[in-house]
Amino acid sequence: MDIARCLGRELAAARIQVVSGMARGIDAAAHRGALEGGGETVAVLGCGIDVCYPRGHQELRARIADCGCVISEEERDAEPIPWRFPKRNRLIAALAVAVVVVEATARSGALSTARWAADLGREVLAVPGSIRAPQSQGTNLLIRDGVRPYLGLSDLFEATPDLGGEVPPCTGGGSPAIAPAGLAPPLEEILGRMGTAPVHPDDLGAALGLPAAVIGARLGALELAGAVMSLPGGEVARTFHGR
Repeated sequence: MDIARCLGRELAAARIQVVSGMARGIDAAAHRGALEGGGETVAVLGCGIDVCYPRGHQELRARIADCGCVISEEERDAEPIPWRFPKRNRLIAALAVAVVVVEATARSGALSTARWAADLGREVLAVPGSIRAPQSQGTNLLIRDGVRPYLGLSDLFEATPDLGGEVPPCTGGGSPAIAPAGLAPPLEEILGRMGTAPVHPDDLGAALGLPAAVIGARLGALELAGAVMSLPGGEVARTFHGR
């Protein structure tokens, strides 16, 4: 869920729309990340447009509708019957330029989205996980069968050049994105050395007198916090402006 939320924020910072299914867990995390980043997000329902499912997602649904849209092909009052969810997955795949499978068991419905995406000629990426973790079996099988591993946003940009990869000066209707609060001093120090332009980690290491391994670990923590993003060519950039 942390990876999905971070990915949603990063895509929002890059002004790329997030499409997901508003389900509990990964779906909701991706939507919330996009909303936190001031971006647009689309929820494709497996029920009628007048039905809020899951029931606890009324607030999330309202926020999505305010900053994007909520859509369904079902009758307005159609109930969330299990067979409708694989059916709606084809719409998620069709609306997307690329599908990132963050987590999936060997029988996960997310794999049906990946299959639809492949059939439609969309790019498919998968986040690798432990070979001992049941929730990563599906993504690991996708990677084994030739799907590109997703290790950072640069992987998505390399797979889909049409998406671009530049960090915009602001997100969400012109409001500057805000750096996450409560970062540790070593992470704050790195952000303080980063301007508005992308920079290579080696240059940051030289400026701060830190080894590459330390810089890499701290940048990884900042990326998980949504403060920086990886770009093609190995550079990194802040996801916000003004500090």
